[in-house]
Amino acid sequence: MASGLLPICIGEATKFSGYMLSADKTYAAEVMLGATSSTGDAEGEITTGPRVEITRTELEMVLEGFRGNIMQTPPMYSALKRDGKPLYAYARAGEIIELAPRPVTIHSLTLSDFKIPSFTMTVTCSKGTYIRVLAEDIGRAIGCGGMLTGLRRTGVGTFDLSGAIALDALEALPPDRRRDCLMPVDGLVSALPLLTLEDAAARLITTGRRPQVHAKAGLHRLYSQNGRFLGLGEALDGELLPRRLMADPHRD
Repeated sequence: MASGLLPICIGEATKFSGYMLSADKTYAAEVMLGATSSTGDAEGEITTGPRVEITRTELEMVLEGFRGNIMQTPPMYSALKRDGKPLYAYARAGEIIELAPRPVTIHSLTLSDFKIPSFTMTVTCSKGTYIRVLAEDIGRAIGCGGMLTGLRRTGVGTFDLSGAIALDALEALPPDRRRDCLMPVDGLVSALPLLTLEDAAARLITTGRRPQVHAKAGLHRLYSQNGRFLGLGEALDGELLPRRLMADPHRD
């Protein structure tokens, strides 16, 4: 039921994958009103609810209440853990655990298509947001119930589908051509400010030492004079502290 963008990190890129995991995500989601599911989506046990009677204007008014900072309770059918055990394991065993709501941010929520009892929305949200739960909460706010019937992830941080390749297309390429599909490692941290180092400072930082710098405090993506990505460093009190460095600064 779910499709879309899945960034995969290999080699040196795995050092910087955490910045991608915490990035905002964008989804195209199909929601059916007037029905609920044990899992929040079409793959669960579905229960039909009351007849749906709502106009596009009324739906827009409901969606407005889900934009910005909201509280969301994680679903039982999720990989979140309680006492070292994933929640879905409890759910499959018929056990229900009381879960506390937590804050998430819906940066944008746009109604793309409206054809009752279904509609499509485009959502850009913070890490930890469950679109299944969003669909359920919207249905609950309307009073008819709702569930997710389709999900496509179209963006992760600065990445979108324009730079992606289908898995079957990648598999069909000759092995020596697959490397051409790789993107630069520093794309994972492109949101951080750039800092180009003099040769002496670059030598110091790549050997774990702290060169003197004039830079705004905080994390920076570091480059040599010839444009090589060196890794990440944190400017603090006039010094540059190494945080995540490429093992071989001469390799892209």
